[in-house]
Amino acid sequence: MVAYRIQVFGKVQGVFFRASTKTKADVLGLKGWVKNLIDGSVHIEIQGEDSDVQKFLTWCESGPDFARVSRLDIVEIAVQPFSSFEIQY
Repeated sequence: MVAYRIQVFGKVQGVFFRASTKTKADVLGLKGWVKNLIDGSVHIEIQGEDSDVQKFLTWCESGPDFARVSRLDIVEIAVQPFSSFEIQY
């Protein structure tokens, strides 16, 4: 089990990034949350089996169709007691 904090930069708000992130996390069986930040980036905390998290990180490099990801900041964090994947508002 691995866990990461990801900050996604670029055109990532107003393009269904949070909803698409939840769908991708649910399909891969990952836990955590996603939230828009005031600076226009998207913050994600994600955890699960390493191979599934790696697939998720690859997806984050481009995101949904209308997103334009310019950069990912990824930091490994301690595993949390998440029970699902949620969108935070």
